[in-house]
Amino acid sequence: MSISAKRLAELSARAESEPDYSDIPPLDDNFWSEARVVLPKGPKQQLTIRFDADLVEWFRSKGKGYQSRMNAVLRAYMDAHR
Repeated sequence: MSISAKRLAELSARAESEPDYSDIPPLDDNFWSEARVVLPKGPKQQLTIRFDADLVEWFRSKGKGYQSRMNAVLRAYMDAHR
């Protein structure tokens, strides 16, 4: 895939605080039902943590396995920022 010089100049002119998300497709209603949770091998650590009530309610509304999905989201964030 090649990028045009014009597009490259547009992207270069953007501040890092203004990332371009235009190539990321929107999530649809089937995202969680079709998502696969890949668990790393090894033990998990139990801990007490506080999340905003609306965040927990939203994850719970997606059904069984919500804690594993929360773990997967945190893992993806961690992997992206290593």
